[in-house]
Amino acid sequence: MTENEIATQVVDAAYKVHTVLGPGLLESVYEAALAFELDKRGLRVQRQIAIPVIYEAVQIAEGFRADLIVEEKVILELKSVEAVAPVHKKQLLTYLRLADLRLGLLINFGSALIKDGITRVVNGLQE
Repeated sequence: MTENEIATQVVDAAYKVHTVLGPGLLESVYEAALAFELDKRGLRVQRQIAIPVIYEAVQIAEGFRADLIVEEKVILELKSVEAVAPVHKKQLLTYLRLADLRLGLLINFGSALIKDGITRVVNGLQE
């Protein structure tokens, strides 16, 4: 399954979760519900995976935690905020680089409409 095919499934699943739960809950609730929904669709989902950072040949054990990684190819960074800040997109791009992955989705469940809350971030992905 390609990154783009995974992203299509993720967007559909996020739409379903947002429709059922609505905006305003904690990120952890959306994370659990989205992981459940993706798992139901037969996708491998990992939650809160520590990604190490290499700094001057020293491995820092826990550089960051990816909210969700789907099929070991796509990072999902989940938010439940009024508005996504530009720094959130930059963080996701840095996460993609550190994890050596090509596609990430920043999903803000705080948006009134989920379609307005999904941002695609790429790291060298060929469209």
